[in-house]
Amino acid sequence: MTPADSHRPAATRGHRTLARWLLGAEWRSHRARALVAITTIALGVALGYAVQLINSAAFNEFSAAARSLSGQADLQVRGAQPLLDESIYPRLAAQKGVALASPVLALDVTVPGQNAALPVLGIDVFRASRIAPDLMGVPSAERPFDALASDAVFLSTAAQQWLHVKTGDDVALQSGTSIVHLRAAGGIVRTRPGQRLAIMDIAAVQWKFGKVGKLSRVDVQLERGVDRERFKRELQRELGSQWVVAEPRDVESRTDRLSRAYRINMNVLALVALFTGAFLVFSTQALSVVRRRAQFAMLRVLGLTRGQLLRQILLEGALLGLLGSLCGLALGYALAAGALRFFGSDLGGGYFPGVQPQVGFEPIASAIFLTLGIAVAVLGSLAPALEAPRARPASALKAGAEEGALARLATPWPALLCLLIAALLTQAPPWFDAPIGGYLAVALLLIGGIALMPRFTALIFGVASRGFPERSRAGAASTLALARLANAPGHASIAMGGVLSSFALIVAMAIMVASFRVSVEDWLVHLLSADLYVRVAENGDTGGLSPAEQTRLAAVPGIARAAFARTSHITLDPARPDLAILAREIDATDPGANLQMTGPVLSPRDLRSDETPVWVSEAMVDLYGYKLGQRIRLPLGERAHVFVVAGVWRDYVRQTGAIQIRLADYRRLTADTGATDVAVTVDRGSSIERVIAGLRALPFGATLDVSQPGAIRARTLVIFDRSFAVTYLLEAVAIVIGLFGVAATFSAQTLARAREFGMLRHVGVTRSQILAILALEGGMLTACGIAMGFVLGFAISLILVFVVNPQSFHWSMSMHVPWTMLATVALVMLASSCSTAVIAGRGAVSVDAVRAVKEDW
Repeated sequence: MTPADSHRPAATRGHRTLARWLLGAEWRSHRARALVAITTIALGVALGYAVQLINSAAFNEFSAAARSLSGQADLQVRGAQPLLDESIYPRLAAQKGVALASPVLALDVTVPGQNAALPVLGIDVFRASRIAPDLMGVPSAERPFDALASDAVFLSTAAQQWLHVKTGDDVALQSGTSIVHLRAAGGIVRTRPGQRLAIMDIAAVQWKFGKVGKLSRVDVQLERGVDRERFKRELQRELGSQWVVAEPRDVESRTDRLSRAYRINMNVLALVALFTGAFLVFSTQALSVVRRRAQFAMLRVLGLTRGQLLRQILLEGALLGLLGSLCGLALGYALAAGALRFFGSDLGGGYFPGVQPQVGFEPIASAIFLTLGIAVAVLGSLAPALEAPRARPASALKAGAEEGALARLATPWPALLCLLIAALLTQAPPWFDAPIGGYLAVALLLIGGIALMPRFTALIFGVASRGFPERSRAGAASTLALARLANAPGHASIAMGGVLSSFALIVAMAIMVASFRVSVEDWLVHLLSADLYVRVAENGDTGGLSPAEQTRLAAVPGIARAAFARTSHITLDPARPDLAILAREIDATDPGANLQMTGPVLSPRDLRSDETPVWVSEAMVDLYGYKLGQRIRLPLGERAHVFVVAGVWRDYVRQTGAIQIRLADYRRLTADTGATDVAVTVDRGSSIERVIAGLRALPFGATLDVSQPGAIRARTLVIFDRSFAVTYLLEAVAIVIGLFGVAATFSAQTLARAREFGMLRHVGVTRSQILAILALEGGMLTACGIAMGFVLGFAISLILVFVVNPQSFHWSMSMHVPWTMLATVALVMLASSCSTAVIAGRGAVSVDAVRAVKEDW
């Protein structure tokens, strides 16, 4: 061992001791600034982690509840349409390789007086007991044969609580326009917590709800040794496109695709706060490095290496991130538990109804968010950490060299590269059905815009300083403020960057939400052109009007025209959610009278006489590649038919896809003459109230839900606002964090300028004038940051409106800027920045002028 080697352990211990001293001294001197940075990181991690836990718990519970309905089935054979002929059941039961086939009729049954439907499963108890034993009803000992009774229904615990019934009570359900009365015969062997479910004998369900001869699916259990994938392919080829052969795991895929965009958007919005925290760490560390520049230079003279100094600064940032992340994980877990307990599991999206998930610790998610918090803090410290070792000790020991430490931040090329890559990413297609490119473009645009601030700051305030007239003593404060901002653009850009980042995100989110809301309002006005809208059932699929009932409704006095419509569903891909088929009265020569078209349409003369037109929503273009004039095959009726895409329309309700077809064509192809909705036009001279009274007077009037367009619009917008409630909350948190950042940055800069204020006091500047200078600096910096933030936020909003939303939810919208809201936020930020600068300045100007100047000698 050489003498040098024997000294290395002692040197290492010395470096560690020095690192602890430096860290402890910095935190003792500036506890408030460190706590603000930790709090910001904690809030960002907490919001993201809470959203992740809530969505994960709800998705897993909903998927588990859906899988429980399949039991131990290997495959499920369903019709491409909601119901299939029961003749498929004996065919499958006799299929070679099938050990057991169990028929199922699944209906979402309307419950009078309730705002949601009750899932009812009709099963063959002898078959289902072997495939799904957990779904068996539990009859009482006195009535052991209730499982086969036509009036008996078995309810899960959650369903009994929801309906306020117990064993033996009457249960009223709706079938068409009539009420079916059943007897609660008992509970179910096992269901998921919060899962509302009813079990009946399959023959009883077919009879009571008018579905004789119909099934929803057949659960299939294969013999041992049968290759499931091969059997599935061969069976699908044998059955044809009218049937869908799926696996139980496809249910999870359907749920995932249905809610993926919403879950990703919620997580990204939550991470906005974390991004703002990263900038706050950057400003904290940058100001700390500038303030300690002479100290670091002295340490360099005494033997501290560049690498050790770099690690010291990164260690400080990482420790901020670690403490913030740990606090954020604890807070996020508490927020998730509270939200699931008091507000439900879907955060306003409505994707996970009827489940009661419990939040649980997720090691992978916890590790990811812990790493994110630390990484964000380290990245925020990276630029200051790289600059500190580069400084030459001799020049850094001199006073007045602080601004030179920030000179490298003004290099424009990295910022321009970020902006270029962001522009290219806006043209990227969605990855994994999510706008990953759009999100990366937003992040790079924000980073590039903030990185250009030193250049813009020097340019703007330099021009203003040269153009400001120095005419009188009254303008001294303004002159000094402009001179400071023009000659110290690095400090100015750090202070302005906090305003810029927070206000840019506020502008982007506000424009996106306002554009969406205004577009939905315009869409509703276009869509709701009738005087009244009538539905037999507000929810569920057991409501409908028969032809005779349609005739009686149309004959109500005062009704000039009753336009009937029928809503159904079809399955094109077992791994994707079902598509909505909307059959209504559409004028093929002018479909825009009923639908909000997004482009050119085909007229009847563009089609052959034997071709049937359909109009598809924007989601069908994105998800299935449909385009104008394309011939498509859809499984309607007893076989698949060829249709022509005659136009694309905007739909803000069904992001999974919808197809409009003329009611006459639908009835001709399917022989389904029922109706689920009616658009009523009232005669001139007749009052709407009189027509409503006439509808109520019909024999089935009590089952009708009658609404006016204004009420529907108001109800829809309430749902919209509830869906975006979390967005509003996250936006408010981003505003608060941005204001914290502004306050911390101004406070740190003001306290670091004690020597400058001491010199001004020596030359005769009063304390009130110094406070006026600080207020002017704060106001001008904030005004500049707000102006640049609006430009940057508007650019980000373009990406959100025209890239992220179409790729996430498959609909387009028009731009709308909420000027009043943005002006209010801007005034609040302007006032808070000026106030913060003045409050922080009081402490700086209170330092004795002579003592402050002596520190420079």
